[in-house]
Amino acid sequence: MKNSKIFYRLFFALLLAFSLSACSNDDDVDEGDDVTDDLTDDINGSDDDDGNGDGDGEPDPDAAAVFVFIDEESIDNGNEPNDFSETDVNDDISEIGQREVLAYFNENPGEEITLYTGQTGDEAWFVLKEIPGSWNEAGPNENGARNFLEAGPGLGQDQTEDLLDEISDITPLRATGLSMLTGQTIIAVVYDSDISINYDPLEGNLQGENLGVVAFEVLNVTERTDGSSSALPSVNIRILDYTAVEALELNLFSNAPMPESSSEPEDTTPPDTIPDIELSPAE
Repeated sequence: MKNSKIFYRLFFALLLAFSLSACSNDDDVDEGDDVTDDLTDDINGSDDDDGNGDGDGEPDPDAAAVFVFIDEESIDNGNEPNDFSETDVNDDISEIGQREVLAYFNENPGEEITLYTGQTGDEAWFVLKEIPGSWNEAGPNENGARNFLEAGPGLGQDQTEDLLDEISDITPLRATGLSMLTGQTIIAVVYDSDISINYDPLEGNLQGENLGVVAFEVLNVTERTDGSSSALPSVNIRILDYTAVEALELNLFSNAPMPESSSEPEDTTPPDTIPDIELSPAE
């Protein structure tokens, strides 16, 4: 009789442990879905059971994404700290005008990862402060940023890229600019090579093969202590479902700090007090 009681106690203890483990796993799976649901509510104005979204059938006016360009110094196969494979980052299908979502990002919404951002003079993240007029005229839309994201004529379509050279005021981001993106949703086109910059006047070349597109939220920006003295910060991000955010309005980072040269200011440490970001519609 005593042995029977011990057996049943062990049985129910194991059953309880299994049930708790299953619930925990469900929570992990649902976390990415919750992020996607909240973003979808913001886009279409719906309201779910948790009270997210406007609930009035109107999109959240604050729901928008910052338009960014990222090069191989941040996302590429073999790069630290993620050591992505070729297929993880679409390196096996890279081409001019590639706009497929990077495989790793497509398969892991909700996951938090860290990205490095290059070094002073060889930055990895870039923003525009104004959309070139030629992009607006290129089609198929009236919005030049959308035309670029859809690889319109001269912007990647059929391997054409004649509208992507000598782009004025394309701004490389160093520590202060990266820090100002904290909390922002990002939609980025990822390049399979370096984005080259001239500083006098400030302009860049956006020609070259693309790995595709990604979407994520910037969680925090921290100083790198494991790189060279010119290493720019690490950025912790949460991967977002691209299909959930691609319809968001696009914003330009209009007050991104402009570097004086390839070496000045060095700006490798996030500031204690982060300046407020100023955003303007990408049109």
